[in-house]
Amino acid sequence: MTQFDQSMQFRAPDAHHETAAASPWVQRFSALIRDGGEVLDFACGSGRHARWLAQHGCRVEAVDRNADALRALSGIERVRVTQADLEAGDWIYAGRQFDAVVVTNYLFRPRFEALLDTVRHGGVLIYETFMHGNAQFGRPSSPDFLLAPGELLQRCMNGWQVVAFEQGIVSVPRPAAIQRICAVRGTDAAMTLP
Repeated sequence: MTQFDQSMQFRAPDAHHETAAASPWVQRFSALIRDGGEVLDFACGSGRHARWLAQHGCRVEAVDRNADALRALSGIERVRVTQADLEAGDWIYAGRQFDAVVVTNYLFRPRFEALLDTVRHGGVLIYETFMHGNAQFGRPSSPDFLLAPGELLQRCMNGWQVVAFEQGIVSVPRPAAIQRICAVRGTDAAMTLP
């Protein structure tokens, strides 16, 4: 695992909180989302990314199981709120696709492939969460909620263009072992890098 240089100001994923700033990873790669694009903020919590993306012109579907957290998004222009259990029952996004899917601080492997299918051709996956080695820093510590080394990269090997991938230990805003990827669906999709 790589230790990131602190001078590069990489940041660990923040807690889901309405006052937390959007992840620098999400901010950086949101430039790849088509203007006015439709974005799925998956397991959005209080919606820091939904809020930020909507402020930058995206139409956002913010989904989470926590109704209390979703209330923070009530009435925000260009944000549609959906309360759903993302791990049980029928897959609510069967047959739907988005210009981008944003996921931070969340991992549920049984639905990973279905989640990838929600990104349309030319669309962007922006994913950032904890990985193996995070237990030394606290929660999450269960392997069920920690990516294996290189897991996001491996999942985006076929049919995706990987724009950026990182994994390692960060110290800001708190020590954590993280992994993140930005990938565009379709090996023939044209893109301008941010």
